[in-house]
Amino acid sequence: MSAHTKTEVIVGGAVLACAIAFGVYASQSTGLSQSSAGYELGASFRSLEGVGVGTDVRLAGVKIGAVTNVTLNSDTYRADTQFSVADGILIPDDSAAVISSEGLLGGNFVELMPGGSPFYFEAGDQIEDTQGAVSLISLLVKFVAGDGSE
Repeated sequence: MSAHTKTEVIVGGAVLACAIAFGVYASQSTGLSQSSAGYELGASFRSLEGVGVGTDVRLAGVKIGAVTNVTLNSDTYRADTQFSVADGILIPDDSAAVISSEGLLGGNFVELMPGGSPFYFEAGDQIEDTQGAVSLISLLVKFVAGDGSE
């Protein structure tokens, strides 16, 4: 084996190792490699802007699950969403689901705002109290245009 061939094999191996590392990182960051341990809840939102399958579900800023399915309800024109919640995390049945933003340049996520009920959601239940995404562009247009109420 010549020196030229050895160098090519070493460089090829390094490229392959980088590709595998990138694939593992990408699958972990998108939620593809997460186990399905947990239970499913659902919610219906007016606007689901910036949220899709794999988006984080958080409680008090801690990731407790991920969005697993998003469909458009053709009767109500709302976004019906299914998401998983990790086993062992009990969500009071008067809790709210809100689409929140990580900041001006950050992405959106589903935030669960716990209520005070002594009863908890069970697998397959629907969260009735929801708040959709607020469009930053529409807020800026309203601010710039003014509302004319002076």
